[in-house]
Amino acid sequence: MKFSLALFEPDIPQNTGTILRMADCLDLHVDIIEPCGFIFGGVHMRRAGMDYLNTASYTIHANFEEFYKYVLDSKKRLILATTKTDLNYTDFAFKASDIIMFGKESKGVPAEIHDLIKNKITIKMQEGKRSLNLAVSTAMITGEAVRQLG
Repeated sequence: MKFSLALFEPDIPQNTGTILRMADCLDLHVDIIEPCGFIFGGVHMRRAGMDYLNTASYTIHANFEEFYKYVLDSKKRLILATTKTDLNYTDFAFKASDIIMFGKESKGVPAEIHDLIKNKITIKMQEGKRSLNLAVSTAMITGEAVRQLG
């Protein structure tokens, strides 16, 4: 079993396409939590994902409640990548059964979802910097999880 990624209500189709492309190249599954802020599979997403979208492994969940039920039923550990924690992703011990969730580009995740998730990681940045591009953040954290898990 390999860890997987989850995108909470993604806003930018190019990021989603890029993440699906990366996941396909690394043989990872992606859970996409709707609603998306774009037409899934549209031209911008296809341009970033290229032909990798045809072979990428992903599941679309109608909402967070459906996704969270899947997480609980599968007994997987959910990890939230967020700017609102002090635990650097390089100091976190990933497991093969993890799902690493990334929030919406424009807003992250709502407070009630943030509070619900026990495990939270961040990418330490310079003081005064707000955030990185979602595809970049996903690639950095995915790279560390792959390094740890082989």
